[in-house]
Amino acid sequence: MGSEHEAETGETPESEAMALEARPLGVLRLSAFALLTGAVAGVGAVIFRALIGLIHNLLFLGQASTAYDAEHFTPVDTWGPWVILVPVIGALGVTWLVQTFAPEARGHGVPEVMDATYYNRGIIRPVVAVVKSLASALAIGSGAAVGREGPIIQIGAAMGSTLGQVVRMTAGQRITLVAAGAGAGIAATFNTPLGGVLFASELLLPEVSVTTFLPVAVATGAATFIGRLYFGSQPAFAVPSNLTPIADAPSSLFTLLLYLILGVLAGVVAAAYIRGLHRCEDLFEKIGNGYLRHGFGMFLVGLAIYALAQTTGHFYIEGVGYSTIQAVLNEKNQTVLLLAVLLLGKLFAACVSLGSGSSGGIFSPSLFMGATLGAAFAGVVLMADPSAPITVPAFAMVGMGALVGGGTGAVVTAVTMTFEMTRDYDIVFPMILAVAAALTVRQRLVPESIYTMKLARRGHPIPKAMHSNLFLVKRAGELMDASVMVMDRATTFAELIRATAGRDGLQHVVITAEGQIIGTLRVNTSLRRAVGADAAEVTLGELAQRDFVIVPEAESMFEIIGRMPGGQLRTAVVVRRTLGQAQPEVLGVISRDQIAKAVADGVQIYPG
Repeated sequence: MGSEHEAETGETPESEAMALEARPLGVLRLSAFALLTGAVAGVGAVIFRALIGLIHNLLFLGQASTAYDAEHFTPVDTWGPWVILVPVIGALGVTWLVQTFAPEARGHGVPEVMDATYYNRGIIRPVVAVVKSLASALAIGSGAAVGREGPIIQIGAAMGSTLGQVVRMTAGQRITLVAAGAGAGIAATFNTPLGGVLFASELLLPEVSVTTFLPVAVATGAATFIGRLYFGSQPAFAVPSNLTPIADAPSSLFTLLLYLILGVLAGVVAAAYIRGLHRCEDLFEKIGNGYLRHGFGMFLVGLAIYALAQTTGHFYIEGVGYSTIQAVLNEKNQTVLLLAVLLLGKLFAACVSLGSGSSGGIFSPSLFMGATLGAAFAGVVLMADPSAPITVPAFAMVGMGALVGGGTGAVVTAVTMTFEMTRDYDIVFPMILAVAAALTVRQRLVPESIYTMKLARRGHPIPKAMHSNLFLVKRAGELMDASVMVMDRATTFAELIRATAGRDGLQHVVITAEGQIIGTLRVNTSLRRAVGADAAEVTLGELAQRDFVIVPEAESMFEIIGRMPGGQLRTAVVVRRTLGQAQPEVLGVISRDQIAKAVADGVQIYPG
């Protein structure tokens, strides 16, 4: 039926969807909708945290109360060894919610929002907000080693998308509301308005301008205001006052070198986190039954938190882990050995929780691992040189920012949010160095971030730079001109003209020699006139243009453009390589003109 309609009208379902969209809204009206999105996201964050508290208190303490301070340790003596089953109970509920109502609510949320932005025109099902709230609250409240920022990002994004579907607007403006809702959610959760704006701009907005930035800022401000009404204006973590600032002296180079080394270590841990998470996903996928898969994973987490409670007196790695982070910042008698155990324990618990099917974020586990890594590293340095001009809390804070920035790739967001959560300006400079080092090392070890790796494995690559045009995620096979002929270099131009006499619209010829591609040729009026009477003598090998690159059909446009720098290459020959076939099959050609047209078409999604 769809193909018949396309044949009659010449329209595809995508063009029909674009036709249904209204003209772009004015920036003030869009900002008004963003204000509503931010307010709803702020209230959603409040309800979400209360729901986490209720579930946590019921399952760990047997009390029906929403009062829950994540920065205080949970009592360990309520259930004894039966506490091992608490995460399992949560796992069964999470699996039922996700499998029954919204499979996209599984995991850490941000990749799904990015996927909707780049591949689904900002459309997220409204039910995702409800299911994500319940599933993530149940997961975190029952002890899964996940964060609460990923869920509230997806919840806020779903709210923005829903409003963008109810009110007719362009896809670009709907995507802006998605980003606004996500930034608002994270700002309300952590009391980080700057971090919320930068998170949306750095990771979720394909285009940054006044018409996109202003609505995000408005939404984030509204959510922050509502969050502060309920949670207060204090930072997320209380930082000791005895931090050692970087002195304006040559001797500070040694301290900065230590921070740089910490950044390198954070990059290694971030790479291990990314690899470990997706390795766990692959391993647990071998268990076909979703309930058994996630239940077994959370049973392992339950064993880990019980073992820690028996040996150290605290669960430590369950839930968001803010109690452990605050204890590290306060230097509460953690030895280097214990810090190393907590780092590895959280890495294990977070990978198993998310890999087996939990619903929650990766930001909080990253903060936890960064704090324990930084504190452990500082402890080792102080053991070697007790007079070293460093403090454990300072290195813990820098470790937090470095691991978040290295793992997510959102370096500006990582620095800004860590500063906002601690409000210590002296730490910004060394944090910038450590975050830069962490990102560099992680990219060397794992090119994709923890957000984009999941989408890359799905076949949905995401551009790694800001200001990316939406067409950059399209594959070569989607944009190529398939009207192409493959001819040998010995063919004369006259023979080419005769062979193409009945082929309307032919533009390109791929020229080969002994099966190898040696050049391309664009057939147009100018070329015909230039050859003129010599058509019978001139061969295609003499006319072949050598400024081309060969690309597979699955390669994305932002990768292809990266291989055509400075205008030195003007054509990409798209091929398909088949196992057992000596030479690749030529499918089509992409010219610089086609790239320019695709860029222009992509820009139209953000008019004005």
